[in-house]
Amino acid sequence: MSSKDFDLIVFGATSFTGKLVVEYLDNNYKDNISWALAGRNKEKLEAVKEQLSCDVPILIIDSESQNDIQNALSKTKLVITTVGPYQLYGNLLIEMCAKLGVDYVDLCGEPGWMYEMQKFIPETKKSGSRIVHSCGYDSIPSDLGVFYMQNLAQEKFGVSLKEIKCRVVSLKGEFSGGTLASLKATMSKLKTNPDLFQVLINPFALCEGFKGADQPHGNKPYFDEITKEWVAPFFMAPINTKNVHRSNLMLNFPYGEEFIYEEMIPAGKGDEGEKVAKAIASHNPLGNAPKPGEGPSKEVRDAGYYEMLFLGLKDNEIKLKVSVKGQGDPGYSSTSKMITESALCLLNDCSNLEGGIYTTAPAFGAKLIERLEAKNVMTFTEVD
Repeated sequence: MSSKDFDLIVFGATSFTGKLVVEYLDNNYKDNISWALAGRNKEKLEAVKEQLSCDVPILIIDSESQNDIQNALSKTKLVITTVGPYQLYGNLLIEMCAKLGVDYVDLCGEPGWMYEMQKFIPETKKSGSRIVHSCGYDSIPSDLGVFYMQNLAQEKFGVSLKEIKCRVVSLKGEFSGGTLASLKATMSKLKTNPDLFQVLINPFALCEGFKGADQPHGNKPYFDEITKEWVAPFFMAPINTKNVHRSNLMLNFPYGEEFIYEEMIPAGKGDEGEKVAKAIASHNPLGNAPKPGEGPSKEVRDAGYYEMLFLGLKDNEIKLKVSVKGQGDPGYSSTSKMITESALCLLNDCSNLEGGIYTTAPAFGAKLIERLEAKNVMTFTEVD
């Protein structure tokens, strides 16, 4: 690996999120790593370099060209890829990373494709490739939020918490056009592969055959007797919950084999809370999503924020609360920083991590939390 030309390459550097990754890398780490931009179009890559005053090499990669991919992977230790939908453009890249022992991080929120890619687990273990999915807003706040809370519970109580409720208490930002494109690709695949539906509705779909306790459905508003408020479905819960359960499996069940996890949006109390919850449930959060390649202005991105409140339960009582907050539009500004810090964590802080296909908690754990807090990307805090 030491003979590689680059520590990492950014594949999809001309995409909206890819350019934000490039900008963040160039502003924070250009003197610490060797890296390159990668994509299909040389002219667009040159334009990104000029726009960002970024003086790094360029690699031309067509996601369907094995020669392109092998050539690029021969030069790098790790690939950051923002090229989605991954089920359309990620198959050959992940296969070759698995075979050639190259590390890989993505922003994938496509559980059907992630389930399918687990067929490469034996290859990754043989080659030493570390593949880490969902290194953005889906699903780092959820995955590391649960990880942080359970570690705190062990410190305070000597045991983990059997049930955690996550409440998305604030969220200001736009869902990306890539998210909408991924959803459309999944819906299209369902038409030709109806069995995919069972993967999508199974909270343990990424747990390699393990099935734990029955989980909350999370698809309808209801009145939460624990928090005494109405709650509504959270659009990203179907992928986040699957990643949390896979992390529990990969960490050898520190949360317990009967662990229960739920993500919802708090809507308020009484009749008004019920009305709001039903309105949230009927709203399409992707209705105004920009087209792939487009995104909000810097001013809009900078004005974004999010907070997720984790409620740790024991005997149907809240015993612990943890707040996970982030500044900047979650789907763009914060996500581009999260995936970059994930890549650098994998490169620099995880030398003992064996080959495999990971979620973020078992791959990075406290190391990534430390990085994200040090760079003011996110905070993890116990609250009263």
